[in-house]
Amino acid sequence: MKAFVCPQLLLMLTLTAAPVFAQVVPGTGTKIDYVGDDFEEPAWEFVHNMPKGSHENNERRNGPSGYSKNRRFIEGPERGQPDHMQIIPTPAGGLPHSKNALWVSTLHSGIPGQNTRTVEQDDLIVSCPSRLGTSFRPSESPNCMVRIYFPEVDRWEKRNGPHFGFRLGCSTTAEQEREGFLAFGTEMGPEPYWPGIWVHYRHTADQRGPAGSAYLAVRGDNRGRDFRVAEMEQFGWWTFGISVTPDGRIHYYASPGVDPLTPQDLLTSQTPYGFSAERITSFFFNFCNVNDGRTWSTPVVIDDPEMYLVNASRVMQFVQRKEAAEAKRQAYAKRRAEMMAERNARSQNNSRSSR
Repeated sequence: MKAFVCPQLLLMLTLTAAPVFAQVVPGTGTKIDYVGDDFEEPAWEFVHNMPKGSHENNERRNGPSGYSKNRRFIEGPERGQPDHMQIIPTPAGGLPHSKNALWVSTLHSGIPGQNTRTVEQDDLIVSCPSRLGTSFRPSESPNCMVRIYFPEVDRWEKRNGPHFGFRLGCSTTAEQEREGFLAFGTEMGPEPYWPGIWVHYRHTADQRGPAGSAYLAVRGDNRGRDFRVAEMEQFGWWTFGISVTPDGRIHYYASPGVDPLTPQDLLTSQTPYGFSAERITSFFFNFCNVNDGRTWSTPVVIDDPEMYLVNASRVMQFVQRKEAAEAKRQAYAKRRAEMMAERNARSQNNSRSSR
């Protein structure tokens, strides 16, 4: 029997269906200069505050956390920061305006003082909420990008598997098990998750590629699983980007070189774990190695990590307030220094006149 479909019902379903938003290419909108970094400060330095945090592994944060002196990077809340961070001249082929970039590698990943001889990771977080005083909303279409330099084959850590990650901090509302004494059932609550792009290296050949090659994987699909999206046909400079559209979908981009990303550089669009993002806190980098106390992670160079917003008016109000407060603080510090200098000068004059 031929099925009958009511036209009015079809119209109602069309009008009530969730909207699907076009992709947002990373680098679109207003650049939020108050976060991110260009590494051009000659005195750039990271304060490590050892021992590292290891909350993910043993629920110990080992505060105070590490931070860069310009407060643009912080140690992650779950894992420690990389052991080696050094400003170096930008490798050849980088951004034309760039003079300096950040060389990063780690040795003692995982729990401080414990060599597990398994693959562990350290984090370097771009400080967004602590600098801005707010997180980002999907309706603002946040998008971030970075240039990354991957070394020649003989400098990669000699193992198969993930070596580097570029990721977002997101959260949504999801059903969770109740916690506490005699608690039972479930409730709705905030659920953090961390989608991103991973670089996997092949020290030995596998079915899809030869030794000395690498590929990109994304975390993750609708069930949160990592999956391979592209071969890395070359090392050297790459541009990675991630964007979030108002429907909470995550869009992943990558392209060799340092040119701006384009729609053709889209790797995939996903709702990782079946989640739609409701809040975006920051973006960050993972550095993985075998935690044996001897093996350094593959050294990578990062340059110009940037955050953009298509709808930036709300966040720019936070930026303006932060900048005004910083200008006021600097003016006060300058005036205080001038007063101290005047006081010291008077004291010295009085001392000379009394001789």
